[in-house]
Amino acid sequence: MLVDADVVVIGAGPAGLTSSYLLTKAGQKVIVLERDPHLVGGISRTVNYKGFLFDIGGHRFFSKSKEVVALWKELLPDDFIERPRSSRIFYGGKFYSYPLKAFEALTNLGIFQSTACVLSYMWARANRIESPKTFHQWVRNQFGERLFRIFFKTYTEKVWGMDCDEISADWAAQRIKGLNLGAAVWNALTRGRKKGPAKAEGEEVIKTLIESFEYPRKGPGMMWEAAAAKTRAQGGEILMDRSLSALTYDAKTGIWTVTATRGDGSEESFTARHVISSAPIRELGNAIQPKPISLFSARSLKYRDFLTVALITTRKDLFADNWIYIHDPAVKVGRVQNFRSWSPEMVPDPNLACLGLEYFCFEGDDLWTAPDEDLVALAKREIARIGLVAEDEVVDACVVRQPKAYPVYDDDYKHHVRMIRLDLERNYPTLHLVGRNGMHKYNNQDHAMMTAMLTVENILAGERIWDVWNVNEDAEYHEAGGSGVAEALKSERLVPRKVA
Repeated sequence: MLVDADVVVIGAGPAGLTSSYLLTKAGQKVIVLERDPHLVGGISRTVNYKGFLFDIGGHRFFSKSKEVVALWKELLPDDFIERPRSSRIFYGGKFYSYPLKAFEALTNLGIFQSTACVLSYMWARANRIESPKTFHQWVRNQFGERLFRIFFKTYTEKVWGMDCDEISADWAAQRIKGLNLGAAVWNALTRGRKKGPAKAEGEEVIKTLIESFEYPRKGPGMMWEAAAAKTRAQGGEILMDRSLSALTYDAKTGIWTVTATRGDGSEESFTARHVISSAPIRELGNAIQPKPISLFSARSLKYRDFLTVALITTRKDLFADNWIYIHDPAVKVGRVQNFRSWSPEMVPDPNLACLGLEYFCFEGDDLWTAPDEDLVALAKREIARIGLVAEDEVVDACVVRQPKAYPVYDDDYKHHVRMIRLDLERNYPTLHLVGRNGMHKYNNQDHAMMTAMLTVENILAGERIWDVWNVNEDAEYHEAGGSGVAEALKSERLVPRKVA
């Protein structure tokens, strides 16, 4: 039976475009459907506002996988630059190293606050909560209540929209490493008495962090624009302004009919032997015909969204950090990006700077629905309150909203994803899920690519030689070095989990 394509790919983000590039390279006929009318790359796209370029979230190019790195260089051979890695935490008018150095933290807090923190720590160690179940309880046991409220509570709740008493302790135990308050206090008391070189506080954390990373000189969008161009050059079609409206499977013929809707409301359909989807599972489930038995599970999945307010300022030499985490509860902003620190070419005017203030929210809440002018006014007030830029130094601004930035790992998500997997693998064997939202897995760009690379191998082989669902990323993965598919397959990125 004749079909329009061997494979229809839904979504032109990192996973979708990795799939389309490799499939067309192998001689497959591919059609890619992308909802955005203009930009490819998904959350890894680069936004251009009057020549100022900025990321949606910030994307360091570093991977354990030699295969992923080789593909990056194949797609974009001449446009990578090496950039220093730098980030800090802001709290209470002061900046702290990230990862945290306990002695520096205590020093910055001042004598009274640091003494209170030490006493809180000592009390917590003497009065431990047995078998802590929540993030709050675990951190309180390790560092005391005061340090929990200063360095852990606010930012965690900003990002995930969950109370720290709802997040499970196992995430904290895995995610927070290397900060040893007891050692810091002891070192402070014994400073000058030791002979020989002392081991730096926090060294165990610092040594695992990358000191530099590669980055496309005009942002990550360069990578995905190149992937799109090469897909087209190899005979693939990338159709913009197409939203998935229906996905129909004929079990007798094994043929898919994919129906897409343009922005003007018109529809068109395509037939294919395989479908690769990086669309959010919830949206995919609603589109499949006949309705999958796992539709309830798909509709139960939740997402965390965010928006970026880009501020252009006359204060050009701000700070060297790629970004600053904002732990201070006095402001709503969660993170501040300095786009010149990602690449000087992101800012076209040497007399100006561009900052991205990131606000984590849920689609439809007060932040998400606020008018752009109100969000700009909020961002100007908050950047002034942090002390980085005065309000009258901001000369222009824009707002970019990113729906479904992070899958939410609530009480039941594992059950729902498992039901969806069983249903789709049994009843729709030629439907392949890839990427962060496509699999409801909080992975980074390189692992989204890896899911696509292995899916392509499965399609070309005509059988499932890889279990793509085993691809994910540990929080240390892109920081620690190493290489290979095997490393990618055995790791798991850490995300907050609700209390059992």
